[in-house]
Amino acid sequence: MNEKCRLDKWLWSARFFKTRTLATEAINGGKVHLHGERCKPGRALALGDILDIRKGPYIYTVKVLGLSNRRGPAKEAVLLYEESQESREKRERIQIGMKAQIRPSPGGRPTKKDRRKFSNIWE
Repeated sequence: MNEKCRLDKWLWSARFFKTRTLATEAINGGKVHLHGERCKPGRALALGDILDIRKGPYIYTVKVLGLSNRRGPAKEAVLLYEESQESREKRERIQIGMKAQIRPSPGGRPTKKDRRKFSNIWE
């Protein structure tokens, strides 16, 4: 563990993003806030900092517990932060709501009968 760590490296090592490039793009795109304010990818993180990370429909609110410049196993990455209970509950509610939505089925491939109907339209 190091004393200083760039924000984009930390997001990558904590496994919020698959690559540092994706982490940098998210920060520049305003999807990551430090203490409620936008920041730059090179911003140095300190222990106890609060991050809001938006990934798709989910928002993670995490507290930085450890600093790391290397991407290790997932078991180590989980030790770098602590997600707030409110954040976890919101994500679970969003997930349940998304599963409950009715999605129309595509219907599959047209049958021979359906193709005949389509061909009769053009005649």
